[in-house]
This record gives sequence, C-alpha cells and structure tokens, in this order.
Amino acid sequence: MNHLFDQARRRAADLWLSMWSPTTATMRRWALAAVVANAGITVTGAAVRVTKSGLGCPTWPRCTPESLLPTAHSGISAANMAVEFGNRLLAFLVLAAGLGCLIAAARLAPRRRVLIGLALAQPAGVVAQSVWGGLVVRSALNPVTVSVHFLLSIALLAACVALYVRAGEGDGAPESLVHRDIRILGHVLVAAVAVLLVVGVVVTGTGPHSGDEIATRFPFDIQAVVRLHADVVYIVLGLTLALLLTLRVSGAPAHARRAALVLLGVELAQGVVGYVQYFLAVPAVLVGVHVLGATLVWIFTLRAVYALRARPALAVPSAERERLDPVPA
Repeated sequence: MNHLFDQARRRAADLWLSMWSPTTATMRRWALAAVVANAGITVTGAAVRVTKSGLGCPTWPRCTPESLLPTAHSGISAANMAVEFGNRLLAFLVLAAGLGCLIAAARLAPRRRVLIGLALAQPAGVVAQSVWGGLVVRSALNPVTVSVHFLLSIALLAACVALYVRAGEGDGAPESLVHRDIRILGHVLVAAVAVLLVVGVVVTGTGPHSGDEIATRFPFDIQAVVRLHADVVYIVLGLTLALLLTLRVSGAPAHARRAALVLLGVELAQGVVGYVQYFLAVPAVLVGVHVLGATLVWIFTLRAVYALRARPALAVPSAERERLDPVPA
C-alpha cells in the first residue's frame, strides 16, 4: 500500500513539474491531453443523446431542482440521470487539462504570446460550453442549441490542435513546404470538412436519437439531408485524394504525404460506418462511433494541413544576439 502511495505521489509531483517548469515536450503533452479530453467529451455527449439521457438532469446548473447531485426524480430513470451527470463531471477533466495548458504556457521560457492565447481558449471554451449546455437543457434539447453545442466543441478542438502544433514550432514566419496551390487546396479541404460537420449536425437534428422523447427535430426531409451529407462526403474525399496525389507527384516531404494518407484512411473508415449505420436504420452504438469518426476526421484534417508548412525559430537580430552572447575578448 505504501508502495502504491509513493508511486502516486511521484506521478503527481512529475505532473506538477511538467506544468510549473515546462519544456517544449511537456507543453506539447499538455496540449495533446487537451485534444484527447475535448475529443472524449464530444463522443460522450453523443452517448448522452443516443441513450435518451439528454434530460437525465432536467435542470442546470443543478442536476435536479432540489440538488446539485443526482437524486431520485419523478419520471427520470437513475440510469439516464447517471449518464447525463457523468458527462457533466467530465467537463471538469477537460477544464483541468485546459488549466494545465494555460499554466504551462504562462510558465514556459521564453514566454510565447501565441501559446498563451491558444491555451487561454481552453478554459474559456469550457466555461462557454458549460453555459451553453445549460441553454441546451433549458431549451429541452432544441436541435439548434444541440447543434451549436457540438460545433463549439469542434471549434475548441481546432484551438487544441493549433496549440499542439504551435508548441512544437518556432515563432518565425510560416515557410511553405509545398507549392502555393497545394496549400490553397489544403485550406479548401478544411473548409469542406467544416461544411461536412455542419451538414452532419443537421442530419443528426433531423433524424432519430434526439436525446429525449420531448425533444423537437428540424423540420427537414431526412432523405434529402442525408443525400446532401453524402454529396459533401464525396467532395471531401475527392479533395483529400487530390491533396494526396499532388503531394506525391510534387515530391512533398514524407511527413506531409503520410498525414494526407492517414486522413484518407480515417475518412474511408468513417464512410463505411456512415453507410452501415444508414442501412441498419441508425443503431445507437454506430451513432457514437460515427461521432468519434467525425471528430477524428476534423483532427486529422487540421494535422494534414499544418504539415504543409513549417515555422522556424524567430530570428534574433545580430545586435541582440551579441548582447545575449558576447564574443570573448
């Protein structure tokens, strides 16, 4: 028992050191933790919806009108309440990762404003999401508020990925590793994936799995929005194939080609899940897998586009360099 306690204490000390006396490597680990935490809570949010637990805690910020914690409440099962309350608790894990990023960025030497700004977005985003989550509950899972809730998570994930990438780079001007037209293609791909995510939430808000029986749905024809979603999927796949082929024929760096290839693999896997869930009448389990896939597609799209350029260390003027490192007499 003492051995386990000593191990836990050492790990806690290492964790604190990585945050209070950070290096570039530990700064990136905190950023990666934020990526994983935000992706995780996005997927668990889908689990809340497909288990019909969206109103498991019928009020906000309390779980019930009488208590912050789950207590017996008329018309709500204990299981639904536990699922919804568990998802609320995960927000504290995401907040912890965000605060870790912010402290590490503020303590990193030399201090980098860009990292502090991106890190500050993490706890601020969690607070914004929590407040918006309250609106989702108070609107009885209105599909507009639910859709915005997911899209805010996607925006926060983009900031997390940017923090991870920038923590491993310098602050010099970006240097293109590929032809300008290929970088433009990459930016178009990011825009197309963003549109795909927006159309995806419209499909979700129109179809089943609303999160609760009393929740309303978008008044769209489900077949029409599914076809639109499929059309945008084909556009995204076409753009990704074009990116991969142009990277190969232009002799782009290997890491950029690998990033595009991994993205294509994730997209194809996501496409298979999407078609299977459609033909199986959208089973709940596959909805959760599909949300995970959508989150991964977004993350790996950003990763692929960031791989098209590099940022060197910021050049130090010669006079400043001599002041910092004078030549011996």
